[in-house]
Amino acid sequence: VRLVESGGGLVQAGGSLRLSCAASGSIFRIAAMAWFRQAPGKQREMVAHILSGGTTNYADSAKGRFTISRDNAKNTVYLQMNSLKPEDTAVYYCYCDARLSTGTGFDNYWGRGTQVTVSS
Repeated sequence: VRLVESGGGLVQAGGSLRLSCAASGSIFRIAAMAWFRQAPGKQREMVAHILSGGTTNYADSAKGRFTISRDNAKNTVYLQMNSLKPEDTAVYYCYCDARLSTGTGFDNYWGRGTQVTVSS
């Protein structure tokens, strides 16, 4: 499974960005999809998580500002980020839990990341 993120960039504080991540490959089914982020010198942390049925979960830092959504037909997950703050600056990684058409179980897959920089 290949995950390709897009939509990162430089934005001023208070601005918005929309990240996209498309999964491709011999996919039978994707269960969970999520966005994680890692700031310099910090551990990778979960930002938002969405199940195939639409149930979502957010980190406290993202609640009220970020919205995760997915298009199951396109195997794509989105992250709408509003009211961005300098502390949101990080590399944002896409994650999915997928079963291959040739497999019998689910495995974790990661994208390479997209940089989000929020200037003050």
